[in-house]
Amino acid sequence: MKIFIDCEFNGFEGELLSLALVADDGKEFYEVLFHPFIKYEDWVKEHVVPILNKETVTKTFYQHKLQKFLWQYDEIHLIADWPDDIKYFCMSLITGPGICLNTPPITMEINRNLSTEKSAILHNALEDARAISKSYHSLKGAIS
Repeated sequence: MKIFIDCEFNGFEGELLSLALVADDGKEFYEVLFHPFIKYEDWVKEHVVPILNKETVTKTFYQHKLQKFLWQYDEIHLIADWPDDIKYFCMSLITGPGICLNTPPITMEINRNLSTEKSAILHNALEDARAISKSYHSLKGAIS
């Protein structure tokens, strides 16, 4: 199953704020993480936080929901437009020292030709993941 990903995070190398997955079968995953003592970067506070559009959840709850979502599929091909999205996804799989979520087989692709410019709400991970999916399918359609 092709699944498109987008993340929002608190500036360069900052904490993961939200992660969205949009699958080719129409199923979606979107969670916003709870950070009790976070000091948002100014740009993030202005452009990302107001449009998260979802209540926050704990990391444990987020990881449980992520694992449940992933196990809907026998195998996954994760597609991103930016390397940090893959990084934050992989970090989300780690639950402790030497412990990670069990997942179906996952392959990953970073395609810099994909775009979020047609996102309904730019910098909202869910809307951006939807836009990445549409961009991917537009490019594939143009090649066919």
